[in-house]
Amino acid sequence: MLDAAITSQLKTHLEKVVFPIELVASLDDSPKSAELAGLLDEVAALSDNITVTSADNERRPSFAIARTGTDISVCFAGIPMGHEFTSFILALLQVGGHPSTASPETLDQIRDLDGDYHFETYFSLTCQNCPDVVQALNLMSIINPRITHVAIDGALFQDEVDARQVLAVPAVFLNGEMFASGRMSLEEILAKVDTGAVDRAAARIAEKDAFDVLVVGGGPAGAAAAIYAARKGINTGVVAERFGGQVLDTMDIENFISIQRTEGPKLVTALEQHVLEYGVDIMNTQKAARITPAGSDGLIEVRLESGATLKSKSVVLSTGARWRSMNVPGEQEYRNKGVTYCPHCDGPLFKGKRVAVIGGGNSGVEAAIDLAGVVAHVTLIEFDGQLRADEVLQRKLRSLSNVDVIVSALSTEVLGDGSKVTGLKYTDRTDESAHELALDGIFVQIGLLPNTEWLEGSIDVSPRGEVIIDDHGRTSMPGVFAAGDCTTVPFKQIVIALGAGATAALSAFDHLIRTSAPAEVSV
Repeated sequence: MLDAAITSQLKTHLEKVVFPIELVASLDDSPKSAELAGLLDEVAALSDNITVTSADNERRPSFAIARTGTDISVCFAGIPMGHEFTSFILALLQVGGHPSTASPETLDQIRDLDGDYHFETYFSLTCQNCPDVVQALNLMSIINPRITHVAIDGALFQDEVDARQVLAVPAVFLNGEMFASGRMSLEEILAKVDTGAVDRAAARIAEKDAFDVLVVGGGPAGAAAAIYAARKGINTGVVAERFGGQVLDTMDIENFISIQRTEGPKLVTALEQHVLEYGVDIMNTQKAARITPAGSDGLIEVRLESGATLKSKSVVLSTGARWRSMNVPGEQEYRNKGVTYCPHCDGPLFKGKRVAVIGGGNSGVEAAIDLAGVVAHVTLIEFDGQLRADEVLQRKLRSLSNVDVIVSALSTEVLGDGSKVTGLKYTDRTDESAHELALDGIFVQIGLLPNTEWLEGSIDVSPRGEVIIDDHGRTSMPGVFAAGDCTTVPFKQIVIALGAGATAALSAFDHLIRTSAPAEVSV
């Protein structure tokens, strides 16, 4: 299964395995079991510390990676290729004794968890969001013997997916009950299971000294702002819900200058490493709630939803944007129950089913093209009288036999049976006639909405909710600058956000110089 280049790289990685480990396979007579057996044999042949044994597990094909003579193990149900190949390699290394890069504080928090936790994660091999969750829970099961985890390929275990009504990945179950759906970092998972984590984090944040530059948001604009500020030798902090922002949900990036192709999570990892090189204080899993202008002490205050308050001489807002919702009845009720926003992640769960894509721009048409290769039928619904995607994409779309396109259509209601999506109502805008489609899934691709609600009443925003900035990134509040997708910048692109972040940081530094300059002595 593995080509020569991957085999060579893997052999080098496996030299880091310290303890003997066993690949305990549960197989049947299916082709997928034969495929898994071949993969495990290939891997075991690359290290004297790895052997393959067999067991009788209820899920087949599946396997455990177990440290010989201990309770330390992680489990995969399926064949961890695609985006999960990295999860497989990390699990081999960590079960084999190679240390994690997680902070000592985080590892201690995992060890100190009191209780028995059995996690099950349903993933798809095309989901770029899933590995973060799989790898986090794998690590937790390795560090704490009272935690177990099995990662399950939803496309391979369709009966389970249907029985548990999993319509979005990653979907995590804890002790048999739904725990969470969607991308989560290790810190976010710990905050969810460790009830005291939020209060402890807020207490640590409250004790921090004032920053020279505080960046609110950890996407490309925030990363660039942090790097440019820190390079000036000033105290810089970043507070964010999750470092990387929307880029973490981006599958392919093919227009990042000088890099022909990369993936969002890979780019985010590089950005975070670059930021950390400059000693920037990154505070993750924190959401801003309010900003207050500088008082007599010259410090701007940013209050967080956790209750903590950060102070800074200047602030760069880079809170980015999120997927725009249709805002119709039923949409929120059936979110992750058939209403989804990521065709790459969730498409395999709708194999052989009927779905709709809402939106006729590039994102919508690309989603329809991708889904057409997986699902039984795609209906693309566009509000405008014509598609807005690039002509090359439209030609590809028109060549597909299992795709219908409906234009001049206003989506009015998501229909469901109480547990999952069953259809969509829409109005034909040309004659106001009402229509109904029978569907199993709805993929919403209608653009982005800026994350600026928390700024209402304090910072001037446009009618679209974007922070109004000038050519220096200045906002209506002195000492506060903004950059990226949350602003009035006309084009929402990663490369533009990076440049805007640098501009905002340099403007913030200029502000600090001018406001801290000593007054001239009068004679």
